[in-house]
Amino acid sequence: MFDTGNIGFMLVATSLVMLMTPGLAFFYGGLVGRKNVLAIMIQSFVSMAVVDIIWFAVGYSLCFSGGSGGIIGNFDHAFLLGIDPTTPFAGNTSIPLYVFIVYQMMFAIITPALITGAFTNRVRFKAYLLFLVAWLFLVYFPFVHMVWGGGLLATWGVKDFAGGIVVHTTAGMAALASVFYVGRRTIGKKERSHNLPLVAIGTGLLWFGWYGFNAGSELSVNPVTVTAFLNTDLAASVAAFTWLILAWIFEKKPKFLGLLTGSIAGLATITPCAGFVTPAAAMLIGMMAGLVCYLAIWYKNKKNWDDALDVWGVHGVGGIIGTIFLGIFATTAVNAAGANGLLFGGTRFFGLQVFAVALAGFWAFILTYVMLWIINKATPVRVSPEDQSKLDEALHGETAYIDD
Repeated sequence: MFDTGNIGFMLVATSLVMLMTPGLAFFYGGLVGRKNVLAIMIQSFVSMAVVDIIWFAVGYSLCFSGGSGGIIGNFDHAFLLGIDPTTPFAGNTSIPLYVFIVYQMMFAIITPALITGAFTNRVRFKAYLLFLVAWLFLVYFPFVHMVWGGGLLATWGVKDFAGGIVVHTTAGMAALASVFYVGRRTIGKKERSHNLPLVAIGTGLLWFGWYGFNAGSELSVNPVTVTAFLNTDLAASVAAFTWLILAWIFEKKPKFLGLLTGSIAGLATITPCAGFVTPAAAMLIGMMAGLVCYLAIWYKNKKNWDDALDVWGVHGVGGIIGTIFLGIFATTAVNAAGANGLLFGGTRFFGLQVFAVALAGFWAFILTYVMLWIINKATPVRVSPEDQSKLDEALHGETAYIDD
């Protein structure tokens, strides 16, 4: 028997996760130059169109069919064959399977869009579309199946509440690979963020949507849902304030952009842990997110890696350390369906989490680099130097501002 309360909650959570992709577009759009706004924003919005189609056709089936212990699913539910509005979701029979399908589709939309901030101003739109499709099949779908779809890592006991491995580690390490392959900007690298209020709007939408991202991942309304919601907010708040203080100390000013960036680092880092750790642990994780991700970006700048919008330092590093912190702080006292971390005697679980996040990082990095190399053989990946500072007009024939 379906529960209308759970269905209603999950539809709201799904809508919140959907809202994160436009939020990401605003966040990234404000960080680039005035003449490159539309070029970065369209990369997020087009994901909403392309991924929906692929998810319906084969994506859901490849992720959530095919039995246990594998790396990728099969085509048993391609085009949602064998599923109708009355089919219950096996993981929670109080909601229809359709609800779970559309909820997971929103995760598939935003994950590849996260990567775009790393190679902003440098990639042609046609090449990006090819990359978007290839990356889903070669990186995202396998890890969804292995972690959430009953595949190999799930059978070993690996946990990822809402996407530290599946979303943030894979996207972050793919971002780093794309930076290495595409190379540095030759024009516009020192171009300042043109619209911080737009970044603030994007941050607000992302933070708001993250409640659906994390709390919704319980797929029901119960005490774990509430804990995940609380942990999400605490980690983001502590990370934001930690980043603000660090910027104040080392950059001599309390930077608004630092506060905003810190909150996203906290949200990314708590994602794998949200429904498995205590609120006190979430606050500590938030503090470490602010510190470690800030240091990661400092290191990136020192090495002159042109990750334009700090996707690796925020999402990649956040997802990696969040997954490791889960292996340390997880407790079945919070969630009986979880595991006990290192602090509670879970040595094996800690080792599994470290292995899983390392596997995801290497997999995403290597395959991303290879697929970009192959795509470049079919069509040039990198834009010309003269177009780097005016991509909106050069690639799309449009401008964001009339005076441009």
